[in-house]
Amino acid sequence: MDHAGSPFIGQDAGELAGDGKIHVPVISDLEAVIAETDVIIDFSQIESTLNTVEIARQNNTAVVIGTTGFSDEQKAKIQAASKEIPILLAPNMSVGVNLLFELAAQVAKKLGDDYDIEVFDAHHRFKKDAPSGTAEKLLDVLVEARGLDRKKDVYYGRQGKTAERKGNEIAVHAMRAGDIVGDHTVTFCTLGERVELTHRAHSRDTFAKGSLRAARFLVKQKPGSYTMQEVLK
Repeated sequence: MDHAGSPFIGQDAGELAGDGKIHVPVISDLEAVIAETDVIIDFSQIESTLNTVEIARQNNTAVVIGTTGFSDEQKAKIQAASKEIPILLAPNMSVGVNLLFELAAQVAKKLGDDYDIEVFDAHHRFKKDAPSGTAEKLLDVLVEARGLDRKKDVYYGRQGKTAERKGNEIAVHAMRAGDIVGDHTVTFCTLGERVELTHRAHSRDTFAKGSLRAARFLVKQKPGSYTMQEVLK
């Protein structure tokens, strides 16, 4: 699928992907596709994704969502739709990243409050949201593991002469440069030592493979809201 003005409309999807002709043309008629589809994977823009969800709801089609940057209100709309169709919303479809979420929670609990936590994400220069959806998910996981308050105890970057840590807080930092596919690091540091958990995506293929795995899982499910953690069980 692509937007109506795309230069790829009508071209063979397999040839565009460098994998040879598969006789599947790129088209822009979303409603026609969803009407004949069991599950659709959406990595697009926020408004486009919300439109996809609504059309999928009308056609009883499952949706795997990899788009990030939704507001709480927009997430609520997706949640409401999941009462009628199966929806999997994940900030990152990588199997490795979703394992990172689990490991980060375990380490945060095991090391305890003596260890400071910092989250870092790096992406290509064209990425629109910062921190990344993956970094935001890491913050959710870490806040829950530590019993912190998401609004009071999370800081976005530091500046000036008030940068000294204020006790049990979590800070997040973002870099946008070049063609970085996606790096995420969680640092646990105390006086005398440091533990780091890092995931680096070498290719966007990893997101495609993970989303296909999610789609195979989701198409068998009843209406509801699902996560990649459930896919990996």
